[in-house]
Amino acid sequence: MFGAFFVKIISMYFVYILYSAKLDKYYVGTTDDVERRLFEHNSKKYSDSFTSKGIPWELKLSYSCDLSTTAYKLEKFIKRMKSRKFIHSIIEDITILDAICKNKL
Repeated sequence: MFGAFFVKIISMYFVYILYSAKLDKYYVGTTDDVERRLFEHNSKKYSDSFTSKGIPWELKLSYSCDLSTTAYKLEKFIKRMKSRKFIHSIIEDITILDAICKNKL
């Protein structure tokens, strides 16, 4: 009698880059809520983690992906580069990430 309908909830995933002036280091991660993750990194929620030693962390980049798998692959790609210069270049020109997602992932 009544038709069924389904609602697909679209969830975005993000690759984010944080910077700690205290450590002079970058941190690359993936999340579905950048503000929450930045808060967690800065609140010592995970007291034994690398990021707890670098508080305060500053958000330098947030890049949205349609799929969690794409976000995790992109995070892994950035980490594999092991290059501060590469991180600086993508912070300066986020379109580099568009090209990586299109051609390399």
